[in-house]
Amino acid sequence: MHVFIRSHRRRQARARRAAEHGFSFIELLVVMIILGLIASLVGPRLFGKLGGARQDTAKTQIEMLMAALDAYRLDTGRYPGEQEGLGALMQNPGVKKWDGPYLKKEVPIDPWGYPYHYQNPGQHGEIDLFSYGADNKPGGEKEDADVGSWQ
Repeated sequence: MHVFIRSHRRRQARARRAAEHGFSFIELLVVMIILGLIASLVGPRLFGKLGGARQDTAKTQIEMLMAALDAYRLDTGRYPGEQEGLGALMQNPGVKKWDGPYLKKEVPIDPWGYPYHYQNPGQHGEIDLFSYGADNKPGGEKEDADVGSWQ
């Protein structure tokens, strides 16, 4: 019985010492290389989808703002003037029959952190509502592309 207990204690001591050693430098290096390879393959795909998601968010926000502008027009008989801007959806600019606010929250900014551009009269319709994209300049491609109510 003493032989069994002694050999059991030796195995436990060896297991504790092995657990205390942790990982070797080579093992850590291999894991870091594998993680780097995975990140280099997955990263570009995720960043590409992020730009597309921002474009989709801008389109959705523009549609929501256009619905609020249409409700404003139904109540007042006209769209807000360019001087009144989108703020007229939240506060009465002194217009009769204004029955707002027409948005539940404040007028949103675009997904890139810039205010939406509003034109009355518009170049593409009675009014234009648009974002210039990530670069906040007219034109552009991919994430820099303009997103407008006429698209």
